[in-house]
Amino acid sequence: MSGIETKGIVEGFYGRPWTTDQRLDMVDFIAEIGMNTYVYSPKDDPFTRRRWREPYDRAAADELQILTDRARAAKISLSYGLSPGLSMRYAEPDDTAAVHAKLDSVRELGITDVALFLDDIPWRLQHPGDVAAFPDLVAAQLSLVRSLERALDSAGGSRLTVCPTLYCGRGDEPYIAALGSGLHPDTHLFWTGRAICSPELDAADADVFARATGRRPLYWDNFPVNDVAMTGELHIGPYLGRDPRLSEAAAGIIANPMPLAEASKIALAGVADFCRDPEGFDPEKSWDAALGRVSGARDAADFREFADAFRGSALCTDDAPRLGDALDRFAFRYEFDDRAAAVSELRAELQRLAGVADRMRRLDNAALGAEIAPWIEQYSRGIDALIVAVDSLDASGSGGPPEVIGAERDAVFARLQGLRSTGLRAFGDRVDMFLSDIVGEFSSR
Repeated sequence: MSGIETKGIVEGFYGRPWTTDQRLDMVDFIAEIGMNTYVYSPKDDPFTRRRWREPYDRAAADELQILTDRARAAKISLSYGLSPGLSMRYAEPDDTAAVHAKLDSVRELGITDVALFLDDIPWRLQHPGDVAAFPDLVAAQLSLVRSLERALDSAGGSRLTVCPTLYCGRGDEPYIAALGSGLHPDTHLFWTGRAICSPELDAADADVFARATGRRPLYWDNFPVNDVAMTGELHIGPYLGRDPRLSEAAAGIIANPMPLAEASKIALAGVADFCRDPEGFDPEKSWDAALGRVSGARDAADFREFADAFRGSALCTDDAPRLGDALDRFAFRYEFDDRAAAVSELRAELQRLAGVADRMRRLDNAALGAEIAPWIEQYSRGIDALIVAVDSLDASGSGGPPEVIGAERDAVFARLQGLRSTGLRAFGDRVDMFLSDIVGEFSSR
């Protein structure tokens, strides 16, 4: 079974766009790990979305030119995605001309491939002229796409990719079937899978999509992105749930990173490993290598310990398995075995993890450390809260679950509330559940 042909990233997240230096570094990185595609379309670049009609000023155009030149040198296919759908008037020739003009302007910089993003817009036509001219949204969108296909065919050498308004689901919904059947066979169509952030990408679903649309899906894989409702999460866990048969069933996989460019490299290395050899891909082995690669040899062991607290994402529900095992073992031994030994053992483990937290503040990879600093502090708060809780427990006697009472309970509960107040997620739910249980938050103790 061969690898996946088109593999890369889409800078398509909401939030602060990457800097030019981060983009140039990312181009070099994805080339190094064997990817071949970079789609430029950050949602908060005003000239790709809200102010899509306006040309780039000289300074911004120069930055795009620098990115284009670096991508060409690295043999990375650079694509530019335009998102006109929020204000597009499909029945207005001037608006269609504005789309063409904007894409022509970036193609003049040397960006050969273009994309039309029609995602995250209203489901119904909004402008009265469009309502009068077209029976539905898909008919209006096809009128624009076909005009682009004709123009790009005349120009030669350019590939068009479309991100539909409905971009997840079964793959045979009426909208996506109608859109796909109306596109030129060479036009790619993005799809995120069954969900916006799909726990699994399955070849059987890809086959459904292909039959309905006349083309294999180009997966826009929303991992490791952490925008919108996920901003408190740090997605540095392993790449899971991708069917090795996608090498034949999919046109490619394009991962959507986090605004945290350096931290995103961990997941992107996993995506690249999967695309290179889907059949032989080992998620844990790939993840271990990626953690060491990004953190550096000196910090690899500590960073691996730290990252275990951030496995959680749409792809992984196994929250902090190492700490979780320690807490489960403690709870059993405390209630049914040897309280003093249980407390001593857990305290020693927590002190070890406190050392990990401290060393995370001095990572060799300074860019990585700066990006993940808020989560390092949340990790440290969680460990500190657990230490306070364990030190508040009665280590004598036997029988009964661990519980904290009186003034010490109030101190532990304050730590729990402090963890929740940050909006940041570390250890999944494991620390919260443990602390909540021993202070009897939802019981009548």
